[in-house]
Parts: sequence; structure tokens; C-alpha cells
Amino acid sequence: MLIYLIRHGQTSWNAEARLQGQKDIPLNETGCAQATGNGLALGRLIGDRVGTFDFVSSPLTRTRQTMERIRVAMGLPAEGYRTDDRLKEVSFGDWEGSTMEELVIANPERVRERESAKWDFIPPGEDAESYEILSWRVGSWLQSVTQPTVCVAHGGIIRTVFKLTGAMTKDAAAMAEMHQDRILEINGDSVRWI
Repeated sequence: MLIYLIRHGQTSWNAEARLQGQKDIPLNETGCAQATGNGLALGRLIGDRVGTFDFVSSPLTRTRQTMERIRVAMGLPAEGYRTDDRLKEVSFGDWEGSTMEELVIANPERVRERESAKWDFIPPGEDAESYEILSWRVGSWLQSVTQPTVCVAHGGIIRTVFKLTGAMTKDAAAMAEMHQDRILEINGDSVRWI
């Protein structure tokens, strides 16, 4: 299995440290540049093997914008990819749109609960998920991959990939830095940022 997994570029909410989850926030100027840079790097990496790759994205705007910029930077038509709902970001429920600083003021007990068990914590809200719940749909997606793949998704998706592949423990994956200007290569048992 060969997957090049890319987190979407920066949004204004990323810059403000707001929990985005499944809110549909577009890229900002920095995010557009990050996506183009990742596309140029990916083009050099894949080269003339590009025709053997599947291109798939989360359906959220920020990931689709990133994918389209990546493809254009690679010299490909922007629209030549598909989306998969299993690649949507983890839902932070009622916390989406808030910063952790705001949540500490509004609900310090729940924030402490999250800090003590981030992987398994479910925020308040009807559709909220933990990273463990997210890993169920990401695991289903991983099992469906049948050819080399370029995937644009979210930080939560990358966290679950680290855990599901055994590259990190759940606690390490929950706390790991999620890059927006690098590519995660999953190649058999090897998982590394490039």
C-alpha cells in the first residue's frame, strides 16, 4: 500500500487556533500557498507514475481546494479526483468554532477531562466524535485502498492513520504535530513525513 496523505492547507480558523471539525471553512492565502507547494513536491516525487494513482479527498471545501491546487501544481486538471465521506474531519460537536482558551473559561472540567484522555474524549454535542470513533471510519477507508493513492484530508485523519498503522500509540497520535506544508508517506509498514 502506497498512500501520500496531505493535510489541507491553513484556514483562518487554523490561524486563530479554532476547532474546525466538520465546519466548512475555506483556505486562507497561506493555505493556498501550502497546497501549491505540496503539489509541486508531489509532482517531483511521483513523476511519470501519476497515471497509476487514485486521487481522493474529504468532501469539505478546504480539502477540495487543497486537492485542486495540488493537481494543478502537478500539471493535472483540477477536477480529476473523487471524494469520500469517511475522510471528513472528526466532529468536535458543540465545541466547533471555539478556541481551547475560550473552552477553558466556559467549561474547565470538560477541558481537563479531554487533556487527560484526548484519544477517547467525546466533546459535547449530538454528532461529536472521539478520535477512536473517527478511527473506525478511517480504518474502513484504509482497507478499501487498492492502488497507489494521493489523499487530502485532515489532522484527525492523520492522527488515526498513525495509530491504525502502529506508527504511534493512541496517546502519541492524539498529541502529534500535524503539518500542513508536508506530505505523509504511508508505504507498507513505513509511515513518515517527507
